[in-house]
Amino acid sequence: MTNHWVDIKNADLVLIMGGNAAEAHPCGFKWVIEAKKTNKARLVVVDPRFTRSAAMADYYAPIRAGSDIAFLSGVINYLLSNNKLQQDYVASYTNAPFIVGEGYSFSNGLFSGYNEAKRSYDPASWNYELDESGFAKVDPTMQHPRCVLQVMKTHFSRYTPELVSRITGTPKDKFLKVCEMIAGTARPDRAMTVMYALGWTQHSMGSQMIRTAAIMQLLLGNIGIAGGGMNALRGHSNIQGLTDLGLLSNSLPGYLSLAKDAEQDLETYYKTRALKPLRPNQMSYWQNYPKFFVSLQKAWWGKAATAENKWAYDYLPKIDKLYDVLQAFELMSKGEMNGYLCQGFNPVGSFPNKRKIIDGLSKLKFLVTIDPLNTETSEFWKNFGEFNDVKSEDIQTTVFRLPSTCFAEEDGSLTNSSRWLQWHWKGAEPPGEAHGDAEIIADLFNRIKSAYVKDGGAFPDPIVNLTWPYRIPGKPSAEELAMEYNGKALVDLVDPKDPTKILAKAGEQ
Repeated sequence: MTNHWVDIKNADLVLIMGGNAAEAHPCGFKWVIEAKKTNKARLVVVDPRFTRSAAMADYYAPIRAGSDIAFLSGVINYLLSNNKLQQDYVASYTNAPFIVGEGYSFSNGLFSGYNEAKRSYDPASWNYELDESGFAKVDPTMQHPRCVLQVMKTHFSRYTPELVSRITGTPKDKFLKVCEMIAGTARPDRAMTVMYALGWTQHSMGSQMIRTAAIMQLLLGNIGIAGGGMNALRGHSNIQGLTDLGLLSNSLPGYLSLAKDAEQDLETYYKTRALKPLRPNQMSYWQNYPKFFVSLQKAWWGKAATAENKWAYDYLPKIDKLYDVLQAFELMSKGEMNGYLCQGFNPVGSFPNKRKIIDGLSKLKFLVTIDPLNTETSEFWKNFGEFNDVKSEDIQTTVFRLPSTCFAEEDGSLTNSSRWLQWHWKGAEPPGEAHGDAEIIADLFNRIKSAYVKDGGAFPDPIVNLTWPYRIPGKPSAEELAMEYNGKALVDLVDPKDPTKILAKAGEQ
């Protein structure tokens, strides 16, 4: 969420797409009711179903599942065609005045730089024109034919109300009514918030849906203001915490990312991440990427991460197909994977194409599940009649079930959608042989490390040099992990204005 749950009460218009906040997030939806009650806000719901949120809405428009990009693109075309945008905001706080290079084009559904053989893009032609100082050239009037705003007008002009209606199934009059209501917030004294959830994020093009909505909000001047924003409603408890810790397969903690195969050295890795300001006196948070990266590497490998070895950059793996969960099951179904460790994850119960998932699991030599419950995945090999009609005798996969703890049986933190973090202490000891996830992973790591120390290997350094500074090596505590996440001084840190004043001694938080 770019704004807090409570801030929703400041909205003049609430747009819910890709979610059903009234039913799935009732504690948060009360702020929508508060906005309607005290701010006379109106609620618009665009959804394939007439949900409980729709039942509370001032206006509802139906839409075909998965056609949200076309709908939002039509809204953008409406705003641009009718000059319903905050001109000063757009000119000052977005890249709309930036001039795109001459090599950019879009034709027959493809952007310039497309390689048909590789089925991928080279984005070099999408760059801005730069001046002699390396800053992007701009046209403050936003009239240059290649400035971003004019390029957008051309691109989105194809999304006419008629085309949008044909693609989305939304009646034209209902679509235009939604456009009119949204356009009414293109004023400094009005604000619209967008609320979305897994109805967007679980699409394969979910990122593009969210980006399209963000473009709409920027044109309206609804980002960075009270009652505005792009507000993701997380699917269930602590999904936001998972994201913040970087547990996605292509992520590292702190919103850093794994390197690609083409990024064989640290300098190349930094090049596309340590983003420099595009305009004079502009702030760029990610120009600090190298500092963030070094902090992470020092936390993980301590003295083994040095300037001489590029902060142990080569210790990190590069992204490959196995790191994408959908690709992993593709490899599984082809019999190209031996084993799979499934922690806090139930693909048989949550993924599409259940039959293919079970077929892939059936071709494994072994499956390890770490979960407090007996999930569908851990029992995929059992026949449950019409609900899981498999021949158990034909499945040779060995399943190891490692019972873990639930939130009430462990210390730790939970982070809600608006990044409000709450610490909790365990209320009961886990039953039977159950152990905390950290304990299970610590035991697994210590055994693997011992094997590498004893037997060596092609490149054991990332394993044997990993720091493990916990009081009980086999049971890292939640407090120790939280302190590690927050970092520490590696050397004495002094006040820039008074070098004799030490702000933090080496080793201190």
